[in-house]
Amino acid sequence: MNTALEKTKTILDSMGFSSAEVVLDEEHRKISIFIDSELIKQNTSAILPALDHVLNLILRKQEDQPYIVDLNHYRKERERIIIDLARAAAHKAMITKTDVELPPMNSYERRLVHMEISAHPELKTESIGNGKERRTFIKHVEL
Repeated sequence: MNTALEKTKTILDSMGFSSAEVVLDEEHRKISIFIDSELIKQNTSAILPALDHVLNLILRKQEDQPYIVDLNHYRKERERIIIDLARAAAHKAMITKTDVELPPMNSYERRLVHMEISAHPELKTESIGNGKERRTFIKHVEL
């Protein structure tokens, strides 16, 4: 069995979630965890970063590469929302020919915005600010 899969199941067992389903996507280095618990469903946004951090610390200590951890499809849904937001902001920037400021996001979410906007040659992105207040601007560029 894969080390990442073993470690994930061990962590979940230690947390009291032995019935959790764990799916490993080795090609994309993703671990999807499904836990049917009201406690988890109500606190996914707080639990996911902690679980991701702990699991990747353990893997790094064993000299394994990091994985992207998703819990009950939370990350997948959040990615969809961020991409939809980036598309709407890009549309607004192209129509109004003005800069559009997005709300503060973590580095992974800002990266999703940068990647989405990179397909538009008439737009560019720039991240401004520090820490939790770092945000992305979508700017119209005259060609």
